[in-house]
Amino acid sequence: MKLSFHGADRGVTGSCHLLEAAGRKILVDCGLYQGGRRIEEENAQEFGFAARDIDFVLLTHAHLDHCGRLPLLVQRGFGGEIVATAASRELARLVLIDAAHLQEEEARFHARLREKRGGQGETIAPLYTLLDAMDVFDRFGRVAAYGRAIDLSPDLRATFFDAGHILGSASVLVEAREKGETRRILFSGDLGNSGRPLLRDPDPPRDVDVAIMETTYGDRLHRPFAASVEEFYQAINGAFQRGGVVIVPTFALERAQDLLFYLREGVERNKLPPSLPVFLDSPMAISATEIFRKHPEGYGEETARLFAEHVDPFGLPGLRFTREKAESMALNNLRGGAVILAGSGMCTGGRVRHHLLRHLDRADSSVIFVGFAAQGTLARQIIDGARQVTIFGENIAVRAHIHTINGFSAHADQAELLAWRAHANPRRTFLVHGEETAMQALKEKIGAAEVILPELGQGFEL
Repeated sequence: MKLSFHGADRGVTGSCHLLEAAGRKILVDCGLYQGGRRIEEENAQEFGFAARDIDFVLLTHAHLDHCGRLPLLVQRGFGGEIVATAASRELARLVLIDAAHLQEEEARFHARLREKRGGQGETIAPLYTLLDAMDVFDRFGRVAAYGRAIDLSPDLRATFFDAGHILGSASVLVEAREKGETRRILFSGDLGNSGRPLLRDPDPPRDVDVAIMETTYGDRLHRPFAASVEEFYQAINGAFQRGGVVIVPTFALERAQDLLFYLREGVERNKLPPSLPVFLDSPMAISATEIFRKHPEGYGEETARLFAEHVDPFGLPGLRFTREKAESMALNNLRGGAVILAGSGMCTGGRVRHHLLRHLDRADSSVIFVGFAAQGTLARQIIDGARQVTIFGENIAVRAHIHTINGFSAHADQAELLAWRAHANPRRTFLVHGEETAMQALKEKIGAAEVILPELGQGFEL
């Protein structure tokens, strides 16, 4: 029985772990690297295993850094079964089609640029095409339900447990029997921040042999959530009083819906103007919000109650969806008194960069970051205090008010990670999906002898 690591090892993106057990090869996630080096360089490399040899992919959730290399896996020969929850299947389809579209669009942009320069400059091909992304959906098989075991073979089964991170997210327990002995191996996926109304809290099984767990916020605690919500309202009102626009770089899955939930509450509680203009400027977030409405099985009690009472938890009077490109471009005419939620959350792509180009150098406006930003991303540069950044080749001064509100994070903080691990009670722990400082801090807090920080490509006998 062997476990090897092929992504998000001493780093935050590109999750990909391989378990070889009971005569099968099981891949848990196959995510895209984001930030830092150029996407085509980092993601186009070999996986570290033969794609055609993989029997199953167990997908923990639909974020791009967990599912974004699935088209490459299929392109390179994977013919096995992908198992995921119902919500993850729908969201992954949305995410992969969007990723393929953006890559094809970027390739066309560079081709036009190269043509204008008389053939000078590099040629960039998309990592994968829309057709490659569509091929993935033929590989989706059985649908996982929380707490119900799925037999992968006579000696191998997988059970998905609610991870509370985004809709459909799961921690996956693999139980493998070899030579008369059964091992329980738990993959955390990304773990949610507890006590939030939109989703339920993470719910891991007890007493596992091995845990592979994320460490995104392994070195820090989130501030109290109620205080974060109040700070969010204050940042919006402050920009409105200055006559500015509020830009919120937003992850399309969960974060956008979370913010809509609290914007609605803010209006209802008179914390925000009753006619607050809010533009959800992300086609993927708009579609994701519709998918969220279809899957009440993943909600916490408060949100489930709102649905039962026929109250739309994501609806507010001034909400406008800007799905079309022309509608997004029209937002350039806004001078103040509006909130724009636009992707991507780390500002690595999407429409938010156009809004930052327009408003980042305006002292009356605000940019509110409400999620994790990996090293090397534009969001991280701004958060870390850059006085000037480059967007679409232009040098832009940072004059807007910058707010970082980590209490909205969809990731568990250090205390929650420790509690999750204590509940699972593993004899051996592998720390992944975190920057090395966060991993080391969490390792010290755990204090157990069997805590390992694997490196990319490293394998271990279990």
